[in-house]
Amino acid sequence: MPPDTSGPESSASGRAGPLDDYRAKRDFAATPEPSGNDGALAAPNVLRFVVQEHHARAMHWDLRLEHDGVLPSWAVPKGIPLDPHVNRLAVRTEDHPLEYLDFAGDIPEGEYGGGTMRVWDHGTYEALEWTDRKVTVVLHGERVQGRYALFRTGRDGRERDWMIHRMDPPADPTAQPMPATVAPMLATPATERPRHGAWAYELKWDGIRAVAFVEGGRVRFQNRNERDITPRYPELRELGRALGSTRAILDGEIVSFNPETGRPDFHRLQQRMHVDGDHRIRKLSQDLPATYMIFDLVWLDGHSLVEVPYEQRRATLAGLDLRGPSWQCPPHEVGDGSATFDISLRFGLEGVVAKALDSRYEGGRRSSAWLKIKHGMRQELVVAGWMPGERGRTGSVGSLLVGYYDDEGTLVYSGRVGSGLTGNDIERLDRALPQLERATSPFGAGSVPRGARFTEPRLVAEVRFTEWTPAGGLRQPVFLGLRTDVDPATVRREAPTAP
Repeated sequence: MPPDTSGPESSASGRAGPLDDYRAKRDFAATPEPSGNDGALAAPNVLRFVVQEHHARAMHWDLRLEHDGVLPSWAVPKGIPLDPHVNRLAVRTEDHPLEYLDFAGDIPEGEYGGGTMRVWDHGTYEALEWTDRKVTVVLHGERVQGRYALFRTGRDGRERDWMIHRMDPPADPTAQPMPATVAPMLATPATERPRHGAWAYELKWDGIRAVAFVEGGRVRFQNRNERDITPRYPELRELGRALGSTRAILDGEIVSFNPETGRPDFHRLQQRMHVDGDHRIRKLSQDLPATYMIFDLVWLDGHSLVEVPYEQRRATLAGLDLRGPSWQCPPHEVGDGSATFDISLRFGLEGVVAKALDSRYEGGRRSSAWLKIKHGMRQELVVAGWMPGERGRTGSVGSLLVGYYDDEGTLVYSGRVGSGLTGNDIERLDRALPQLERATSPFGAGSVPRGARFTEPRLVAEVRFTEWTPAGGLRQPVFLGLRTDVDPATVRREAPTAP
């Protein structure tokens, strides 16, 4: 049955009414939205507006202004700008009935505009100018106050294309633009828990470090090399919707939990780090889902938090209540860390990270204010060659030659790693290493085995081993995966010290 489009705006003569487009797009037997047939009246002597946060297929904010008995509407993908230096797209949509000023609810999936609609702001406004191409208003809302101009940018046939501009000074004059990049703060290896000072303890997650930039309901992930890795983890995009209009830079670790053990499994995640193609990525997001473990907050709504003590940053992060299907803010323990250590050992995790409660966020530095205490030996090493395989690996990579850079920038050979290489690993390395091959050894120190083949030192491997030998080699090394998020030039031998 077609929706009822009768009402005071339509006549028997067929003359188009201002709500005809609105009604034609909706089945009011299926959607809870108002039909506009109730004849809502304009409020005397005031003009009202509403901004609704619309969690539709593409998240956006809807600005609706009361005018001539209806609500002319604009969809603003990134939200109402609070800074006059930022113009934002505003798509002109169909006029809505006045009853929509109070509408909030769930529009069923499959219906026009399907998704959750909630009121983000509301109030009254003054109309300074209203033409077919430009609307200038002064908003008096709870969240938004000030002069705004909506102006049409599209030519004939593109009447829907508008922009919205804040004409007044910034709503928060102390606010700063969101940084484009943030280098994450790194922890210093340690052998035991610190003896002095006030500390908090977190579990060490076996994944890849990622900084999340959230703005306008959208999220962008950056790895340690400041590369955009967002497309590889589509299941994490909903984090942007969860934060809505909140703008934030989060720090955390992307992990993939093994469903059999319940533990983070770096090898599962490693299978996702090198994949391209939307179809393959979508399938892996279902087969090997990722979770974002959030442990720090370095920027919030226009203000840097890098000088704010860790304890306060953590409390502000907790206030965001970040719990979702693919993200969480795991707990931390203030005190001696006993409970965190026990949990880490009981569940076979990599270790713990101790963080000084009064520490600032030292982006891009390996700081002694953060200490990583591992239960076993494990670190990143540069791949700079390989040994050909034997027996079942004839014609393929048998083992990798790995090393680290010393303080003088010399690449020091530290051993061969063959254990832990899977068939998929060997296949990937068989493709990658010949493209990096070189005639001479890049190692400047250490005894390299005869018959080795060398490569440019551009790959980084994660390696687990039992100890460093007196000669500086790896004892019983096991390959865990390649790290595309680590710059080879930054790899150093991790020598844990007592804090």
